[in-house]
Amino acid sequence: MPGTSNSGTSNSGTSNYDLIIIGGGINGAGIARDAAGRGLKVLLCEQNDLASATSSASTKLIHGGLRYLEHYEFRLVREALTEREVLLGNAPHIIWPLRFVLPHRKDLRPAWMIRLGLFLYDHLGGRKKLPASKGISFASHVAGEPLREDVTKGFVYSDCWVDDARLVVLNAMDARECGAEILTRTKCVGAKQMDGQWNVTLRDADHDQDRVVTGKMLINAAGPWCADLIKPDGGAVQSKTKANIRLVKGSHIVVPKLFDHDYCYIFQNGDGRIVFAIPYENDFTLIGTTDVDFTGDPSTVKIDQDEVDYLCKLASGYFKKSVSTDDVVWTYSGVRPLYAGNGDGKNASKISRDYTLKLEANSDDAPALHVFGGKITTYRKLAEHALQIITDQLGHNDQPWTASAPLPGGDFPNASFDDAYDVFAKRYNWVPSAMLTRLLRLYGTRIETILGAANALSDLGACYGHDLYEAEVQYLIDQEWVRDLDDLIWRRSKLGLRLTDDQKAVLKKRLAGAQADKIAAE
Repeated sequence: MPGTSNSGTSNSGTSNYDLIIIGGGINGAGIARDAAGRGLKVLLCEQNDLASATSSASTKLIHGGLRYLEHYEFRLVREALTEREVLLGNAPHIIWPLRFVLPHRKDLRPAWMIRLGLFLYDHLGGRKKLPASKGISFASHVAGEPLREDVTKGFVYSDCWVDDARLVVLNAMDARECGAEILTRTKCVGAKQMDGQWNVTLRDADHDQDRVVTGKMLINAAGPWCADLIKPDGGAVQSKTKANIRLVKGSHIVVPKLFDHDYCYIFQNGDGRIVFAIPYENDFTLIGTTDVDFTGDPSTVKIDQDEVDYLCKLASGYFKKSVSTDDVVWTYSGVRPLYAGNGDGKNASKISRDYTLKLEANSDDAPALHVFGGKITTYRKLAEHALQIITDQLGHNDQPWTASAPLPGGDFPNASFDDAYDVFAKRYNWVPSAMLTRLLRLYGTRIETILGAANALSDLGACYGHDLYEAEVQYLIDQEWVRDLDDLIWRRSKLGLRLTDDQKAVLKKRLAGAQADKIAAE
């Protein structure tokens, strides 16, 4: 890896850094990984858990954004389409191909427009691994079975699925293994210029203690808090940059599965929006997302009944089986910090999902870089573009490296999940197939650390329900910054859909005990 020894050490004993990154979402973690891999001394602080806000609330897709073509965002679509296959090769455990079905409605977009859009979608990004689009008749296609009879034909195209929260964690793990210091539950409460560098005050939530560190450059990757962080009156960071950010809420619902195949659906609506219906965690269907302007504290965001009704009504307009509020087993919402530019008057769904990097620098002060907008698919390219600016400012001459570097656990033979499964199924033939698939999807080759020298399930310690054993819980505490229940059952996994309330209570007590022991030891 360029500029580092991949030793797993960190800079935890120092207080002087090249980069101080505020925000543990996908953009902050991606920049930390890229920078640490180039030999820069990096500290990343996150006020809550990694991926605890927007980066765990996406539709879980690595995609070009088919609808962005209507807004002529060809650069964004091309970059995103190219990244699909790069990321698929880097993280085949948490990213895999999907086929999407787009039912045609004559009253919305004409067939020729969809065909043209799909042709561009197939060719803009230099597609190599994923199959091309095609037209289908629902009378003879499995995807037609759950649809209403008046929906007769449509189109199929390719994109990819991603476990979004794990993508963040894996980037943070790789950053740490390249030498970065990753601090969760640590809030930036002040950052000001002093003697040509940044003096940053960090507050540790566990001990309610402040620590002052210095850095040559500050990165504001605080997501929906990026504008509040630099407000002239009351922002924690001393800054002259204006953040023209528009907060847009996106919500999703999860219901018992509505179909028995692996295809996904992309549904058009009369308001110009689209909504996805995607197979989720084997037994469920994920439906989303909405686009609603948001004001208030992003940490308190939640779905409104109007959003639930909107998603249920739209899905019921396509599926034979109607979807109602009573079917909803889980919901989640996130706030997208979209860079509005001069588009304040636009409908929320029409604001660009592209990213903007704003450099704040002059000859007297240490530079700062503010990250606005972006989408999970292009996080790696955003990080590369950020590093072009960062290395220029710091006089650090290095080359991009992440395009060909697997994320932790993603070093599968031939970048193939099936090949990896065959290898590990032989090695751990005592692990039930469903459990092995789940572990391999979450951790990839890192399951070797979890399963170790075990020869039976009983060797993995206590079972907390479903197929969650103590060995996995301890791994998550030791290696993945897990502290509380939501970290484990909603971000590192989706076991919250499986565990009973009693099982969750036992697990919560286990995690609280581990955290108390950690604080006492410090």
